[in-house]
Amino acid sequence: MIANQVLQTTLDGIKNISRTDLCVMDTDGKVLATTVNNVEENAEAVQIFVDSQADSQVYQGFHFFKIFDDNQLEYILLAKGNTDDIYMVGKMAAFQLQSLLVAYKERYDKDNFIKNLILDNLLLVDIYNRAKKLHIETNARRIVFIIETKDEKDAGAMETVKGLFSNRAKDFITQVDEKNIILVKEIQAEEKYEDMKKIANVILDMLNSEAMSRVKVAYGTIINEIKDVSRSYKEAKMSLDVGKIFFAEKNIVDYSSLGIGRLIYQLPMPLCKMFINEIFDTITPSDFDDETVETINKFFEYSLNVSETARKLFIHRNTLVYRLDKIQKATGLDLRNFDDAITFKIANMVVNYMEYMESMEY
Repeated sequence: MIANQVLQTTLDGIKNISRTDLCVMDTDGKVLATTVNNVEENAEAVQIFVDSQADSQVYQGFHFFKIFDDNQLEYILLAKGNTDDIYMVGKMAAFQLQSLLVAYKERYDKDNFIKNLILDNLLLVDIYNRAKKLHIETNARRIVFIIETKDEKDAGAMETVKGLFSNRAKDFITQVDEKNIILVKEIQAEEKYEDMKKIANVILDMLNSEAMSRVKVAYGTIINEIKDVSRSYKEAKMSLDVGKIFFAEKNIVDYSSLGIGRLIYQLPMPLCKMFINEIFDTITPSDFDDETVETINKFFEYSLNVSETARKLFIHRNTLVYRLDKIQKATGLDLRNFDDAITFKIANMVVNYMEYMESMEY
């Protein structure tokens, strides 16, 4: 179905060229777009015309034309006048509207195809057959971006993203839920992951400045076949989730930089609980006070360097040593020892993952 605004714009354009008044009605005689007043009085005539076998006719000073969509009657076009010239203008307008119907239907079919492709709802043979029918290249390099908006149904964000990529006919923008905008982008052979980060930054900056939307952007890996679009989407989706757990301060997260967080995210909860029970006895990292948490974070940030960490925390070196000794007494892990530090780091990430998964259940 063509938007009424598009119908009106089309009729206005044709009238400006032909000087002929036009009107489009649905099959019930309701006016959808018009350049002439008081055309509603033809509603009954339109309903009679719908039931007739004729494709066109003249009635009360108007040429009537039927417009079909796959043999289904969609619109009735009225052209004011009963001369041969008006008939020709009406036939041309009807042809234009018929072409619009085909274009809109193809656009809808492409969007529907991309959604089903992303969600793994298509058999492999169907993917290639439908892509061929829709004139979608099957072997192009592509990558999937997910733009998560803070608010559901953020129309401003959607329009901004469409505006950014509207000139790229080979890019697809769609949604499978109310918060995530999905961009399936075709990329050139020379483009690398550094270029993908630049694209993500452009999206982020445009949405923050123009749409006033707070968003997070994630993207998967580059794929070379259309059947792998769903994989890149799943990677981008995982990047969003892992980013919320381990990189909460980042607004852009890519799958290739998730590191060990990607492995932890795929661990089953029973295994995580068993691991934490083995590492910690009575206290876990989530039980530490803010001062201890800051000390641990800075110590890891400065590569287990006691002197540098103490300087950055504006405390005496002996004070930091005392805090580390206190952590060792509570957990049995000496963060100055590399193996213990690695164990603590991983265990801390597992605790964060467990807390996130538990919060998602409520």
